[in-house]
Amino acid sequence: MSDFNDQVIAEFRANHGKVGGPFEGAPLLLLHSTGAKSGQERVSPMMYLPEGERYVVFASKAGADDNPDWYHNLKAHPDARIEVGDDEVAVRAVEVTGVERDRLYAQQAELYPGFKEYEAKTSRVIPVVALVPAR
Repeated sequence: MSDFNDQVIAEFRANHGKVGGPFEGAPLLLLHSTGAKSGQERVSPMMYLPEGERYVVFASKAGADDNPDWYHNLKAHPDARIEVGDDEVAVRAVEVTGVERDRLYAQQAELYPGFKEYEAKTSRVIPVVALVPAR
């Protein structure tokens, strides 16, 4: 996965936030989080759902039965930064739960049906995280 992510990150930066392949045409950001155990910076490409000033991301891990590392990183260190296009934005991660979580996940799954498949593949509730620009 690391080689794939490295390629996506390089393409993202070379093309002002646009990439081809499985992410072509989808809103994509690069999340810079701090490793929960290592304390090292980690960069993860991911799709997002724009909602007002928030960037909503989904810890789907393609339907795996465990959460992605970036989710654990944000739980331990909620202050992060993202790259969106050519912009860098300082953000704070806030987990979204309940009815609001369900609404946002359904909206993402309607736009990108792969998220319906991810949900069907796992028994866990896929976490939804709002990345809120820091003031």
